[in-house]
Amino acid sequence: MLDEVDREVNNGRTEKEYTMPNISGSFSAYVRAETTLFPEDQPNHQLQLSEIHGIQKSPDPSWDNARLTYCGIADLVSGTGTQRGYFANEHTDGDRDSGTFEGRVTTTAGQVTLEGTFAFTNGTGKLKGIHGNGTYKGRQVSPTEIEMSWTGAYEIATTARRVA
Repeated sequence: MLDEVDREVNNGRTEKEYTMPNISGSFSAYVRAETTLFPEDQPNHQLQLSEIHGIQKSPDPSWDNARLTYCGIADLVSGTGTQRGYFANEHTDGDRDSGTFEGRVTTTAGQVTLEGTFAFTNGTGKLKGIHGNGTYKGRQVSPTEIEMSWTGAYEIATTARRVA
């Protein structure tokens, strides 16, 4: 359910903000493409460029079954380091959202875990004007599969000219 709030902004415009409830979900995804580079500047240093695909699962019907694509780069030394990249979700109604993520990759006793933050930067259809953020946590199940859970919040803002 959308809650609509009018907020006056510069130059006599009213910005309508549609506040959404918190969202959460998870996905299992597979590596569609991956390239690993070895800079040879220090032992066990790797740069990994990956393209990941999966289907979102969420109690919120607007997010459930959205198709996820994310492309990211991990900068790792002995399996631990940082990751950052871009994501896009195509929702079942055809609307899309996209954004950025950044986080930490940790390898302990052969188990790879991922943890970080994401931010929405763009949307289409009913998601046009999306902004918000959240956190994610996950693990690598195999060399070609990950499992991730996430939680966040977002708003949809539209701008309209106030009629005097």
